[in-house]
Amino acid sequence: MAWEKKLQAPATDRGMNIALIYALVAERLSAFYEFDQWLTQAQGTSLSAEWLARNQRSLPLDTRKHLSGLSDQLARQIAGTLSREAGLYIAHEMMESLDPNHQSDITQTLMMECEQILDANPTVGNVTNGEQSIQ
Repeated sequence: MAWEKKLQAPATDRGMNIALIYALVAERLSAFYEFDQWLTQAQGTSLSAEWLARNQRSLPLDTRKHLSGLSDQLARQIAGTLSREAGLYIAHEMMESLDPNHQSDITQTLMMECEQILDANPTVGNVTNGEQSIQ
């Protein structure tokens, strides 16, 4: 998967949650356009745990489920408003942008969408790094 390499994590809980939603949306759209299947909430929750563990971070299960659900909602909304060709392009751009060296206007706009969906549906858990909560 594209997010298997260790990424530099955002410095705040909110930033980590936004980045996690974004990465899950990218994975969901890629799976949808490649296999014509949506990832389940459990699959999204597991993917988020794996990504967080590689970055030596963790989130409570309820928070990971919540973020997985938000990513599913946003991915389906994106897919529902685009043609297949446009959706394939967006999914590709999002997966490419998981590499911090790749940025585009489209992916920055989608990151703002992730921020808006999180703001409208806030989480309660904190990302932790070892024993310390990231502030």
